[in-house]
Amino acid sequence: MMKRKPLIAGNWKMNTSLEKARELATEIKGMVLDEVNGNVEIILIPPFTHLSTVNGLLSGSNIKTGAQNCSQFYDGAYTGEISAAMLQSLKVGSVLVGHSERRQYFGETNQILAEKVKRALEAGLTLIFCCGEMLSDRESEKHFEVVKTQLDEGLFHIAEANLGKIVIAYEPVWAIGTGRTASASQAQEMHAFIRRLVIDHYSERAGKEMRILYGGSVKSGNAKELFSCEDIDGGLIGGAALESRGFTDIVKAAL
Repeated sequence: MMKRKPLIAGNWKMNTSLEKARELATEIKGMVLDEVNGNVEIILIPPFTHLSTVNGLLSGSNIKTGAQNCSQFYDGAYTGEISAAMLQSLKVGSVLVGHSERRQYFGETNQILAEKVKRALEAGLTLIFCCGEMLSDRESEKHFEVVKTQLDEGLFHIAEANLGKIVIAYEPVWAIGTGRTASASQAQEMHAFIRRLVIDHYSERAGKEMRILYGGSVKSGNAKELFSCEDIDGGLIGGAALESRGFTDIVKAAL
């Protein structure tokens, strides 16, 4: 089996003051330097307001920064929006597109996300494209159909030559903060399905090279089991990314 480089991305969401962000980034940087000895990619994704500071603090380490979102527009009169080019000018390497919270709370459609994908690629950013089903989709057994539509309409318009800049993150929305948990076998089943979609739409090579992250409440206690699954290549970490010890332990579980 082809070995893909694992990726652990910590999404801080709308959390942390600037002071707390400094503290958290510094702690994670130190722990990773002291404890992580292996081939794993690490990205911290703080709020926009902290990106420049966190970027500076991580200088000299192998930890990268990412942004939580970008606009579907190039530039212009869009008050409050952040363009992909602005992120690139800050030397931010990657951006989340289509996070479940953006879809659910801010009405981002697959069509809007397709435009965001284009803007991010044009700016030279790597993007983590999120997909996943709600509880109602899972209970009505439409989860595969929903994820396929999200990928078909939001991502699969790009050329295969650009897939090297894409990571897919699967988020079972029904298993995030609900008290319900997705088993490792359920996660693996969807990851294998997504990989097959990439193969069918592009090529065998594209599917085998695509990194697919799991974003369903990964913690230090379940990370090893999840990351041992054949088609799970790391995690998009939410709450556990706000605690340096737990996040570092998740990184180590990917080795």
